[in-house]
This record gives sequence, C-alpha cells and structure tokens, in this order.
Amino acid sequence: MATPPKIARTITIVDVAAEANVSKSTVSLVLKGSPLIKGETADRVRSAALKLGYVYNRRAGELRGNASNAIGVVINDLMNPFFAEVLVGIERKLVDAGYVVLMAHTGEDVGLQDKVLQSMREQNAAGIMLCPALKTPRSVLKSTQDWGIPFTVFVRNLGIGSYDFAGSDSEEGVYLATTHLLNAGHAEVGFLGGQKGVVFTQRLAGYKKALQAKRRAFSGDLVFYANPSREGGYEAMNTLLGQSPKLKAAVCYNDIVAFGALSALGEKGLRAGTDFALMGFDNILDTAHSNPPLSTVDINPKELGEQAASILLKRIREPDAERLVYIGQATLLLRQTA
Repeated sequence: MATPPKIARTITIVDVAAEANVSKSTVSLVLKGSPLIKGETADRVRSAALKLGYVYNRRAGELRGNASNAIGVVINDLMNPFFAEVLVGIERKLVDAGYVVLMAHTGEDVGLQDKVLQSMREQNAAGIMLCPALKTPRSVLKSTQDWGIPFTVFVRNLGIGSYDFAGSDSEEGVYLATTHLLNAGHAEVGFLGGQKGVVFTQRLAGYKKALQAKRRAFSGDLVFYANPSREGGYEAMNTLLGQSPKLKAAVCYNDIVAFGALSALGEKGLRAGTDFALMGFDNILDTAHSNPPLSTVDINPKELGEQAASILLKRIREPDAERLVYIGQATLLLRQTA
C-alpha cells in the first residue's frame, strides 16, 4: 500500500512569533514595515520569518484586521498655505510609519466632508484625521466613535469632548500680538477677519484679554468679521479704513487675512509698519517674503502636523489610552509690519 504524500503545513504568524519569542502583534508590526519596532527585536522577527519560509500577504492582513494601511486626512481649505504646511508634517510622519496617506479637500463644505468621511470608512481606513470645515456639527464625533476607527481632530477643535486633538494656543497667541501693539503706543487695536466658531472665539478671547490687562474697553465696532481668506482680509481692511479711519493697528485672524489687508492698504497708498501696524497669525512660509515682511504669531504649522499624526499613531497602537492632546506654544515673530 502506497504511503500517502505528506501535506506541507502552512506557516503562520503564530509560528513566527514563537520562533522569535515575541507577540503576534509585534510580528505583525515588523512585517508591515512599521518603524515602531526597531533594533534587535525587528531583526529577530525577520530572521525567524526567513528561517520558517513565512511570506507575509499584505492584502490578507488587511482583510483579517478589517483595516488597510491607508490613513485618511481630511483638510478644510488647501487654498490656505497654512493647511498645506500642516499636511506636509502629517504626511511625513505617517509615511515614515509605513502608512499611505489618502488626502481629501472639503473646501469648507460640511456636506462634502460627510461624504468623504463615509468613503474613508468604507475603504477600511486604519485611521482618520480631520480638520473640520466651518460649522461642522459635534455629531461627527459620535459617528466616528461608532465606527471604531482611530480618529484625531486637528487645528480646529469641536468644543469640549473626549476626542484626540492637536492644535495651537490661539488665545495666548492673539493676546501676545495685541499686547505688543498696545505696548507700541496704539490707543486702539482692531481685530480683523474670521467668522464665529470655536477657534474664532478663542482668538477673540485673547484679544479681549489683552485689552482688559491694559485697562482698555472692548468695542464690538473694532471687530471686523470676514471670511478667513485673502478676499476676506481685503474687504475687512477696506471696511476698517472707511468706518474707523483713526484706527492705525490691527491683529488679523490669520496670515492669509493679513495678506488681503496688505493689498487694501497698498491700494490706499498706505504701508504696513509705517502708516498702519499689522499682525498676522500662523507664520506660514510666505510671511517672510511679503511686502513688507509680515509680523505674525508663530505656531509652527509643520510641527503641528507632525504632532497630530503622532497622536493618531499612538491611538492606533494604544486604543484604550487616555485622551491625547497637543497644544503648540505660540510665540511672536516680529518683522516689518508691526
């Protein structure tokens, strides 16, 4: 009677873990190319896989884990260079960790944002990062929590909650900028640009705090609301010059608003730093090369992006960790406009 042929046993991740004397999760991270496991441990896992003849099937791994190696990043306004610089920091960190970045731009459209988030869920994204569009409802937090996908909000927060967040100290930044202008001898300082929302409220709070510290009364007439864009800054500055011609200093909601304000001043034959003191907020790269170079509040956009990505990566590694938060320090960067 012929001896039946031996059927080769399939080598599994469990076998590799036993051979390398590590956990299955460690083996999985090493074989996915994650930099989270380094040095001798990673070398031992790779050697064990080679010795046993184990071949990692990435697609099968994605299906088993119900997640891909892609992370969705949803940006509200890529027309603003600030968000592009934040994205550079995010992408660098995630790619170094072995992930693919799927980026989507919502253009401040909440409806489009909902569709994009749902699509990323359907793609089994390993994680989602969101810079919320203006007027984003807090219900988005409940939706993403129900999906069970690691989720991080960045730049714009969504109020009080247990969600992970990375942003900057907006209130302190505007406080420093307003205080600088008051200390420079300006009796009144305006606030230029921005719309009602959490971040606007924080920045306006910094403006009010500086006025109070110098015993100056707050006047709503010196707050000029506008879209946080070049066009908004241009329109707001023209409104300011028409309604408050004696006002000679203002803090802008962001650098892009300040660029629009610079254009409006130039059309009137006025020069920032000589005829009108102007402060921006963000310190995007273009501020060093505007005419004249813009004084601003530096919150290091690329570092903010890297920290936001680090938070998401930690949440992926530690699903049950306490709330993760990064608040970047704001510092004054004085150039020629103030």
